[in-house]
Amino acid sequence: MRKSLPKEIRKCRVRTGHLASDDSFGMTGQFLIPYPGTGVVLRVISSDGSGWDAQSLGPDAWEHVSVSLQARTPTWDEMDFVKRLFWKDSETVLQLHVPRDQHINFTETCLHLWRPKKLDVPLPPARCV
Repeated sequence: MRKSLPKEIRKCRVRTGHLASDDSFGMTGQFLIPYPGTGVVLRVISSDGSGWDAQSLGPDAWEHVSVSLQARTPTWDEMDFVKRLFWKDSETVLQLHVPRDQHINFTETCLHLWRPKKLDVPLPPARCV
């Protein structure tokens, strides 16, 4: 995950109300980010994985970003836009499809991006992706 957000995205941080944060939170917080050229506003909630162990989630922290819209699920291009804001181009990030019995869905129009902090994500051969 990047160390800091671009200035134009820092201005999109939600600073009051539920999930409010300020710039001292770094990459963690809630953001309302306009998607270029469309007028669509992406609701993004991110975590750099700090505090993972304090939440009793175990020692192997994950970086996480959720992206949602009010009336529909984000598109591939919208998810890719957010991935590039929060992670370097050289970092592999996952969108997981977990077993059905482990699926938790609080919002029908939300997708998630994940990256383990301590592991390199294994990839298939380059010519296959």
